[in-house]
Amino acid sequence: MAEVEEQDITELEQQDEDVTEILASAENTDEAAAPAEESSDDDDAVDVEEHLKDAVEGSLRLKRLLSRDDDEPGKKKRKVTAAEAEKDKKVKLLLIKWGLAQDKVVKHVLDGSSVEDLDELIKSGYVPDKFNEWKTTCELLTRYMCEMREKKLPRGTACDSVAAFAHRWKLDLAKDKVLRTLKHGELRYVLSTYDGTKELKEVIEEAQNENEVDDYTTASSVPKAPGLAALSRFTRLELIDPMADAAVFGDANLTFALKLAKHRKALGHVGRVIATTFEDLDTLRERYKEIDDSIKTLEQDYFAEVWHGVDCTRIAIDDKFKGLEKSLGAVYYNFPHSGAIQGFFDGHPIVNWRHENLMRLFFRALRGFMKPGGVVKVASNLGAVGVRYSYIIGSAIENEFLHIETVPFLEWHLHRYGRSYGDKRDIYKRPDATNNQSYNAQAADRDMVYCFSYAPTGEQMPPQFVRVPPNLKTLQACTDGPFKNLQGQAKQNMAQQLYKRFVVEISGTHVG
Repeated sequence: MAEVEEQDITELEQQDEDVTEILASAENTDEAAAPAEESSDDDDAVDVEEHLKDAVEGSLRLKRLLSRDDDEPGKKKRKVTAAEAEKDKKVKLLLIKWGLAQDKVVKHVLDGSSVEDLDELIKSGYVPDKFNEWKTTCELLTRYMCEMREKKLPRGTACDSVAAFAHRWKLDLAKDKVLRTLKHGELRYVLSTYDGTKELKEVIEEAQNENEVDDYTTASSVPKAPGLAALSRFTRLELIDPMADAAVFGDANLTFALKLAKHRKALGHVGRVIATTFEDLDTLRERYKEIDDSIKTLEQDYFAEVWHGVDCTRIAIDDKFKGLEKSLGAVYYNFPHSGAIQGFFDGHPIVNWRHENLMRLFFRALRGFMKPGGVVKVASNLGAVGVRYSYIIGSAIENEFLHIETVPFLEWHLHRYGRSYGDKRDIYKRPDATNNQSYNAQAADRDMVYCFSYAPTGEQMPPQFVRVPPNLKTLQACTDGPFKNLQGQAKQNMAQQLYKRFVVEISGTHVG
């Protein structure tokens, strides 16, 4: 390894001091999990019921992570723990090995990674291409680390219920093959009762000897039908609990909510349909001329409820959701995105943390409002680089939502609705609101519906991990995107503007 100048090491040590506190919070150390110091931040003063505090803690902590950049320079530094010091050594080792000791954005990516990821990165021998003509070093590193984590998760392409079950329990191909031969009633019994304490063969024998019980529910119908085909039909035809409430998040033009409400009415469901938008009504009227008619149809024809200004990561502190604890049997969030930032690709680490944290905080927030066994469906493109498929599946799993199936979007009964961009582009890019033929941002054959079932264990959950946002010094050191041709005060101003936008977004205000 080439010798490194002493000033490089000194610079790294100074950067380490700057991020010590922010990393401690992100790593969920004991000190970070303790009550925060008194703050003038209104969010920290919000009164949250005890059983819902966990649902919003990560969102509030994320805002504090950014706000700490405003701390006075002379503030006393927190003592570094032995684990943090060991992690810092690994980060320095990689930076020196790669010859990137001065790259603060690459350091930001490494600082925000877990110790396990750093160990795997060191073991892999990976070296980012510093001369790539298409992507910067920090983008290449971020993508490599995402792909490294994705190897441990179910694939992002179509994945039936047996494949999802086999991946969860690490079953071999022989057991996978046996499961595919079971009848509907038998397969449903195995998937719902197997917990690893018995041999799979024993559970299958129990299922085959189980007396058929017709409890007049949809799930118990056609028990002799081919198991995998029957389960796949349930998912694709959206045969959900008719009594449970259903909520739709982030439905900008409300066309999906209309589709769902119509579907549930046709099936005779009596559960509520709650349609929510992130934007306020005035903003929606600017973008979608049909929005008032859509709201009227939802409320008068389908008896649905329409709520505006709903941040799906902060529903625990939203008065509209009071009394809905443990009542949702179905939740939908189609094509989640944290908003584009001009000059940056969605996969750039300066902005990508927003997309990852969106999914982490979304699933954590849902825990207080889902019924056990309730389903959550998140539609996304498997090649998305903003909200990657692994952010969806990984965030769900770590919050006790079982991945039960991944369905191609075009095979889903509810896929024919008016897609939109969900931002200012909808003002001039949506001439056809009925069929929405103007929406061509993604290849439809790569769109997937990731399906989950809520299975709480009753154990206390650890504090929600959040991806560390870049601090102001990292933004000022960035040379990519909108910073590429800026110098001096202009660059400082751009960093301040972007930093303020991050704070506003974390507060639950839509920008764009």
